[in-house]
Amino acid sequence: MKSANERGIKISVIFLGKNKPFVIKALEFLIENGVTVNAIISEPEHSSMSSKNDLIKTAKEFEIVHMTKSELERILEKNQVENKIFNNVDLVISYLYPKKIDVKLIELPKIGCINFHPAPLPEFRGVSPYCFGILEDFPYWGVTAHFIDKEFDAGDIIKVKKFDVNLKMETSLSLEQKSQIYLFDLFKEITKMFLENKQLPREKQNKGRYFSYKEFEKLREIKENDSIETINKKIRAFWYPPFPGASIKIQGKEYSVINEKILDDVSKNKN
Repeated sequence: MKSANERGIKISVIFLGKNKPFVIKALEFLIENGVTVNAIISEPEHSSMSSKNDLIKTAKEFEIVHMTKSELERILEKNQVENKIFNNVDLVISYLYPKKIDVKLIELPKIGCINFHPAPLPEFRGVSPYCFGILEDFPYWGVTAHFIDKEFDAGDIIKVKKFDVNLKMETSLSLEQKSQIYLFDLFKEITKMFLENKQLPREKQNKGRYFSYKEFEKLREIKENDSIETINKKIRAFWYPPFPGASIKIQGKEYSVINEKILDDVSKNKN
């Protein structure tokens, strides 16, 4: 595919993301195809998982301005849109960005503000969708590109890319690993559309479901009356090291729980 510059098309974006390998790949894909990235928005992360996938370091490598959400909001509050970063922005792209986006930023770009969400919409809005898909034995999985509006994960859908997966066999970690491949493919597909100056489709979402962090924390706890099947399902649904998984409380202290199946999988992966 010829780059945007080679075809005489100039596209500028503001890119929001988090420290994940495929987020870096998506950013690099934009740059390789001649897209001008005016700024990268992300939050500093101190997890060991982020050390090799740092958006701040990537911004420095490509000499792109980096901001945190609070820094961006201060500029938007002062209406400093004369800043060259905010001049003639075609797209705002959110790729796994975990925070709600300011309305002023949503309204800024010419084409729109697009989010790449690692779950099918409208069924799984909100946080940690992998967990809830596994807990509900959902019959399939998918990833979604959609326009962003004022409501979280509720904007018009561009495309849902569905794929078969047996959620009775997955953990949150393994489902994420599979989903990220499809999400990156969807990202490249949508990117090619706007680089070829094609109009992006949009379809209003039906009534959906939103899952909150409060609900996530509540379901993570293993209860005394949970069945063995439910316990094992919770262990799979919340297995995402190095973060706390399914847990039990003993004398007021929380302990993460693991089963033999996951231990076997970890051992195989090490070998």
